[in-house]
Amino acid sequence: MHPPLHILWRDEHLVAVYKPAGWLVHRTGLDAGETRFVMQTLRDQLGQHVFPVHRLDKGTCGVLVMALHSDAARALSQAFEHQATHKRYLALVRGWAPGAIEVDHALKPDDAPADAAVQEAHTRFQRLAQLTLPEASDARFASTRASLVEAIPTTGRRHQIRRHLKHLAHPIIGDATHGKGPINRWWAERLGQQRLWLHAWQLTVPHPVSGEHMTFDSGLQWPTALPGSPVAVDDGGKGNGNGNHNGNAVRAAPTADWERLLAALPWQRCDELPEDLSKDLPGAARP
Repeated sequence: MHPPLHILWRDEHLVAVYKPAGWLVHRTGLDAGETRFVMQTLRDQLGQHVFPVHRLDKGTCGVLVMALHSDAARALSQAFEHQATHKRYLALVRGWAPGAIEVDHALKPDDAPADAAVQEAHTRFQRLAQLTLPEASDARFASTRASLVEAIPTTGRRHQIRRHLKHLAHPIIGDATHGKGPINRWWAERLGQQRLWLHAWQLTVPHPVSGEHMTFDSGLQWPTALPGSPVAVDDGGKGNGNGNHNGNAVRAAPTADWERLLAALPWQRCDELPEDLSKDLPGAARP
């Protein structure tokens, strides 16, 4: 028996849950040995059928939305297809990433033939914090650098964030496909777990019935999870009255690995955050 999933928000039309790292959204023949599936677990947990409307990679944790009936599934799927959603991710990456950069780099579908057409792909990146460790994870360098990066994809290609960060030469730590094995193993030993350090931090979707823009966040607070920051106030998961339905009520358990990552390492916040972006970060003070 797998543990129940943490529900961030639910009404009669949709449900937002925290997807743990290592879980598949649904069964697939590409990973026949896996037994942890969000769709089946949530169906049993709620006692009703659920409909997938978007995907997260197996290694990615964070906010995942599912519809609770076919009409809602159709409306939400169209919202994702027509890019009427807004997504924010947090990634731990190798090296000091650029302070702010937009990547407009077309991608071919994974496993596509050589003559397949490329697809438009665009992602905005912002470095939020950085660190330097005195140990070497790569024999070419005397120290190890890493960054916490916010990623905002405006297109939805498979593995887009991972591939764009590889394109920038700042792959995600733990990315077995697009990173470097020796460096991933060094970090896994240091952090005590082998995983892809990519977190689906926040998702905004139009409600399938009312059309209201609803923002769901994972509950991971920024910058309050960093050392020396004040403790976040728990609002009981009630939201802020502006369509922002957050997961603070259940944040401790599902985000514990990320909170340990933020608290255990000597992060330096990047003070060059543009004012309009820093105001809108998940967990940041809002007027």
